[in-house]
Amino acid sequence: MAELKDRLRADMTTAMKARDKDTTKVLRAVLTAIQTEEVAGDEAHELDADAELKIVTKQVRQRRDSAAEYTKGGRQDLADVELAEAEILQVYLPAPLTDDELAALVDAEVAAAGPEVSMKQMGQIIKAVNARAAGRADGGKIAGLVKSRLQS
Repeated sequence: MAELKDRLRADMTTAMKARDKDTTKVLRAVLTAIQTEEVAGDEAHELDADAELKIVTKQVRQRRDSAAEYTKGGRQDLADVELAEAEILQVYLPAPLTDDELAALVDAEVAAAGPEVSMKQMGQIIKAVNARAAGRADGGKIAGLVKSRLQS
């Protein structure tokens, strides 16, 4: 159940033995985020693989967003650090869908919604595409594609 968490721990141990401070720091931060989520709420519980994957995805997204903000602020040195950390974590994510695969998924869900599809069904279609993409596509990109398909 905690395959990803075990892999992160093993890789952190390897990085510590290799004295790779950057990788150790990033993996320690992700493991802390997972542990924090496990103990959040009324009682502690072990996360399933999907929840762990969402946390890693969130960590990657946060680092990319931070890098973009640092670049806007003229701090390329900090942006480079954030991007390097995002690349370390990218290894633990499944391969992202290509634009063509994502477009095919969106088209299939729009077609499944019926011939009289409208903007009112946008949320339902986005939810269905997100479920089928299983964390392999950005939610904003999915929403943009669905919106463009429904408007045409």
